[in-house]
Amino acid sequence: MDLLPSKLFNFADACVICEKLREENRKVVLTNGCFDVLHVGHIFSLENAKKLGDSLWVALNSDLSVKALKGDKRPIFSEKMRAYVLSAVSVVDGIFIFNGSRLKDEILQFRPDVYAKSGDYTIDTLDLSERKALQTVGAEIHFLPFVEGFSTTTVISKFS
Repeated sequence: MDLLPSKLFNFADACVICEKLREENRKVVLTNGCFDVLHVGHIFSLENAKKLGDSLWVALNSDLSVKALKGDKRPIFSEKMRAYVLSAVSVVDGIFIFNGSRLKDEILQFRPDVYAKSGDYTIDTLDLSERKALQTVGAEIHFLPFVEGFSTTTVISKFS
């Protein structure tokens, strides 16, 4: 069966949609991550990110990117399956997949109004190149409340 994630866009189309939203004076929120095993912490963060604007977009790490960041046993689910699951989350308006370990170039092209990251990050631990890109495009940076005990690594370790 071929599952088509309904909210998955190629990056060029995502940028066009984002620009149209801005022309309509709608605030675009961007978050990113691997979302390998969707859990309570992810949903909580996505819900809170959506409250920061009108349209929530997820930059999803590609399979190669997850493997580089998390090791050979990851991702658990393919990028297509992760995008499919994220598409079912009502607060998510759009998804695009990126290949790098950092989101700098995508931020500069997508130009979000707001960037939201889980509260296990701070302005000091946010990647410097991403932080500079966000400052260049004038994006507000928000760190969302973190739900303790719900990292993907913790969830996976319970089943290992």
